[in-house]
Amino acid sequence: MAQLCENCVKLLQDFVSLVKRMSSSLIQNIKEYLILISECSCLKRKSSEARQLYKPVLQPHEKEMVQEFLQHIETGFEMSPFGKDSLEALRTLAFSENPDLQQSAALYYLHMSQHLNTQLPAEHLEPYYALLQSSDMEVQQMSSLSLVNFLLEGNINKELVVQMGLLEPILELLESGDSAVQCNSCACIMTLAVSESNREAIGSAGVIPLLALANSYDPRVQQNAVGAIHNLTRSERIQQVLCREGALPVLILMLESPDSEVQYYSCAALSNVAANSQHHEAMLRVGDRFLLRTLISLLSSSVDKVSRQACVCLRNLATSVNIQADIVMDILPKLLSLLASSNSDVQQASIALLWILSQHPANQDALMHGEVLQNLGMLLLTHQTVPGIVGHTACIIKNLSFCKNVQRIIESPCVEGLLQAILSTEIQEESLNYVTCSLAELAKHEGATLHLLEWMNGPLIKRLVRLAGQREHTEPSFQAASVVRHMICHDKVRSLLKCHMEEVQHYLMNFLNHQEIRFQQLGISTLGKLLEDPEFSSAFSQSQLIEHLEQIRQQTEETQELLKMVISRKGS
Repeated sequence: MAQLCENCVKLLQDFVSLVKRMSSSLIQNIKEYLILISECSCLKRKSSEARQLYKPVLQPHEKEMVQEFLQHIETGFEMSPFGKDSLEALRTLAFSENPDLQQSAALYYLHMSQHLNTQLPAEHLEPYYALLQSSDMEVQQMSSLSLVNFLLEGNINKELVVQMGLLEPILELLESGDSAVQCNSCACIMTLAVSESNREAIGSAGVIPLLALANSYDPRVQQNAVGAIHNLTRSERIQQVLCREGALPVLILMLESPDSEVQYYSCAALSNVAANSQHHEAMLRVGDRFLLRTLISLLSSSVDKVSRQACVCLRNLATSVNIQADIVMDILPKLLSLLASSNSDVQQASIALLWILSQHPANQDALMHGEVLQNLGMLLLTHQTVPGIVGHTACIIKNLSFCKNVQRIIESPCVEGLLQAILSTEIQEESLNYVTCSLAELAKHEGATLHLLEWMNGPLIKRLVRLAGQREHTEPSFQAASVVRHMICHDKVRSLLKCHMEEVQHYLMNFLNHQEIRFQQLGISTLGKLLEDPEFSSAFSQSQLIEHLEQIRQQTEETQELLKMVISRKGS
């Protein structure tokens, strides 16, 4: 066997020495790190470990209270589950240092939260302060769950929970290491945040733990955390707080969650924030308009409430014109699909988004797509009792009623839909206002007037005259009379109006006496056209209408003379 030379032997000896020195140093370093870790508070014995070595001795008053409490449960539970005796017992158990006694109190509350059908007395919230701050994990789990149950069932006044100081321990539980406790505490915050005053209190206490739990790997915790954030965004002040603490990137990323509940809550929260245009720039800055691309994608969601909320968020964002230019072409195909949805809420959200887009002239060419008009007309024909659909659809048609678009509109079911809506006895007043405005706008164009003439009949003329004559709602009155004015140059319409001669005189007299100039002018213009017809001229000559018209003429001449005098003096 070959032997090493002196040089190699020396190298090996040096290597062995080096290894020994390194080993000694490494072992010393390991010892030092282990000592530092062992001294950290996170490895100090938990209460559960301490209990194995030390069990708190029951105090005499605790023993007595336990016996009375057990007796109460056996004999008086059904009669008075929250009487004075049970309250004293619960206080003693809850504030005890013995975790087993605290568990008894927490279990009692949990049982009652599942069966109580009345209000929980306010004083019975006091033991919760101790239970929620217990060092025992099971007590935290049961007490937080029972509190959630009471809140969801309406057994507790939400504002009272905060007023009695329970918000602080609930918020502390957000930072628990147990996912069940985190889930329950998030659910508490989510429910409490329904109240406006509670939202302000929660926002002032801090929202960072909620934002952290929105990224939880536990889907239950994540759902409740994002749901709580959603409710908090109902407050404009807390929107500012959330945005300042970095909520926008968190919520926007949650839109891609595989959980539809998380998608819905995050989208709804972003919709609330987007209602304030001051946040638009910050929202779009995240990921170079990543939000818009994700929302457009969510329009195709198979979950109705998610696609509906995506519509709402896009609608709030689309109040900024520059955003409309980025989305109009991409969302139209998806909106057409949503307009045909069987879910009325989805249809209303999509039609509201279309309405926002229709307000910007640059979008009109895209919106004049044949399928869009076809869908709008069908919605009017099939949803005459849904204000959100009828009103927004009528507004869209009005916004599109430019001369170059009229032919396409009258070729669609839109006009028929508007006329059917105005004849409906179930249409609501606000919707009727929008429908009459849309018809009046269309009637300004000759092509539309000729098309309307084909649909004009006795019931429709009667409805228009009745609307013009009512005084309670001025706008539908004016717009209905405007439609009549644009149609009376046609013999068919004048012939139909002759069946309602007295009602026509009545509304014209109202218009001439109206305080608004536009009503007076419309009344005079309509009267002038009707006087061209011999029958109307004969009938009106015997009425006070002509006499009142003469008075207006004289007043106008006097006003003109006064104006001339004032103007001439000013000039001199």
